[in-house]
Amino acid sequence: MNPLVQISLDLTNIDEAIETSSMALRAGVDWLEAGTPLILAEGLHGVRNLRDSFPNVPIVADLKTMDGGYLEAEMMAKAGATHVVVMARAHPETIKCVVQAGKDFGIKVMGDNMISDNMIDGAKLLEDLGCDYIIHHIGYDERRGISAQGGKMPSPLDQLIEVVKAVDVPVQAVGGLTLEQAIKCPQYGAPLVVLGAPLVIDADSFKTADGDLESSLKKICNAIHSQKVLYNKN
Repeated sequence: MNPLVQISLDLTNIDEAIETSSMALRAGVDWLEAGTPLILAEGLHGVRNLRDSFPNVPIVADLKTMDGGYLEAEMMAKAGATHVVVMARAHPETIKCVVQAGKDFGIKVMGDNMISDNMIDGAKLLEDLGCDYIIHHIGYDERRGISAQGGKMPSPLDQLIEVVKAVDVPVQAVGGLTLEQAIKCPQYGAPLVVLGAPLVIDADSFKTADGDLESSLKKICNAIHSQKVLYNKN
């Protein structure tokens, strides 16, 4: 698949999320993500508002589902989400339930391998159980904790190529990437590039003279969309 840009709305206010989404879509973003903070703050109401405001845009609900998989996926699908997220560390039956709900309600399932004992095996498991996409994810607390103890901060880039080669579904890399690293993800074979919001444009080559965030984001989207995906089997 060609590279796509997903903006993660890690916000706690739906009005701010809609304003950010409007700007991002004008700049060329392809998918919206109702980030976990937004879902915690606004729940189904937030997803419905995003759907009402952007009727034709894919919306990822980052539920990080661990149990009650069918019901959670069903609720988000009925609210307007097109994608939901289930964790590899959930029970296999939970993952199967989310996948079944995806089939029943016409949405896609993204499997997140965060804190898997073996990240590659976690990705394979998610694919084997029917997930449509893999999120190769190093968690926020994990990164900060290891760094605080003086260790090398882990990055999803560490095993990204191995994960991509191990599965036949599209892969997304998440967790502590710099802007420049995120832009290069398609070169690792991961075509679904995530940008977090609130946005901080800190890569000098993408800053604009007047500090116009929308113009900077447009340059970033163009840089991502113009790439060819390497290693990808799809």
